[in-house]
Amino acid sequence: MTVHISEGPAVVMGYAYRLSLEAEGPLFPEGLQLVAQIRASVGADQLLAQLSTDVGGGLMRVSDTRLDIEINAQDTALCPLGSVVMDFVRRDTEPDLYLGFTLEIPVVRPVTRGL
Repeated sequence: MTVHISEGPAVVMGYAYRLSLEAEGPLFPEGLQLVAQIRASVGADQLLAQLSTDVGGGLMRVSDTRLDIEINAQDTALCPLGSVVMDFVRRDTEPDLYLGFTLEIPVVRPVTRGL
């Protein structure tokens, strides 16, 4: 398995989060139905948020190689200080297809909060 570490923005607790993923190949074909779950760690039982490619679900297919991720402020407020993890499952295939990669995203507490 190949591992690539890339720098990206941290989740700021209580503020909306946005990230664009760029794949080297056609990982996000048209008609894609994706689900991603966000947890404090891989072994955590508590689900912090679930994203999907449904309208308003937080995952937007832009092209065969690009996926945009948006986590709303209410969900980032639930994220613990440190980091969160998420992975992706295609639901438009039979059986469901685990995409085989996990994102670990740092989480920081803002100085300006409680507005």
